[in-house]
Amino acid sequence: MSVDSEQDYNPLFHYLQAEYEHPFSGWDFSYLDGRWVEDWSALTWDYRAAIEARLPQTRSLLDLGTGGGEFLALLEPLPADTCATEGYAPNVLIARKRLEPLGVRVYEIAEDLLLPLEHERFELVIDRHEAYLPREVLRILKPGGLFLTQQVDGGDHYEDLHQLLGASICHIRPEWHLSYAVNELEDAGFEILEQTEAWPVTRFSDVGAIVYYLKAIPWQISDFSVEKYWPVLQKVHQQIQRDGFVEVRGHYFFIVAQKR
Repeated sequence: MSVDSEQDYNPLFHYLQAEYEHPFSGWDFSYLDGRWVEDWSALTWDYRAAIEARLPQTRSLLDLGTGGGEFLALLEPLPADTCATEGYAPNVLIARKRLEPLGVRVYEIAEDLLLPLEHERFELVIDRHEAYLPREVLRILKPGGLFLTQQVDGGDHYEDLHQLLGASICHIRPEWHLSYAVNELEDAGFEILEQTEAWPVTRFSDVGAIVYYLKAIPWQISDFSVEKYWPVLQKVHQQIQRDGFVEVRGHYFFIVAQKR
């Protein structure tokens, strides 16, 4: 039996292909609830709590890379002057639908990351996993304003997943580490108030969840497809059937910086 005919008659292949084709929008991974667990207990910080602790004293807020606005909407009540940016066009429409009823204006930005916003407008800028230009963030912050960001390390984030699937590791920004980000911010004129990093573990209890995740995050394994990785996906499925899950380690860092 040929590989193609084997796939044609294999229920697992059809299931994984359906997971690959399942719609993904915004930055919402709730479809994977119960099939993956991100163990954030390894983090020495709480991104949401760090923001919420400052919101009562904040009159102007900007969320960089809001996705579909899912996280920002959780922070209600928001400051009277709250804005968000998003660079992925389909997400802009989703974010506007979710956030504009809350009084949030969503700006679409280009790949150059320049912000179409006034100088010294915001008291607080937040950023979860979004690229940014330090001098642009500095420009739009009021004197004494804060920048809070949680970032994905560009070096070894989810290398375990590459190894599990036998995929080539292709770091988009191999230099993107905590020390590099801190130096960039300091060079731009920020004072670093907090800096820390951690390596939390994610458990996948279904190989279909891995397929869905990799389709949603195409830069993780750029050549990923169910057909190309079919032999190894079968082995991962068998491992999950035997052990109940597979684990992969992530790498994140967190910075609080203040405009001098």
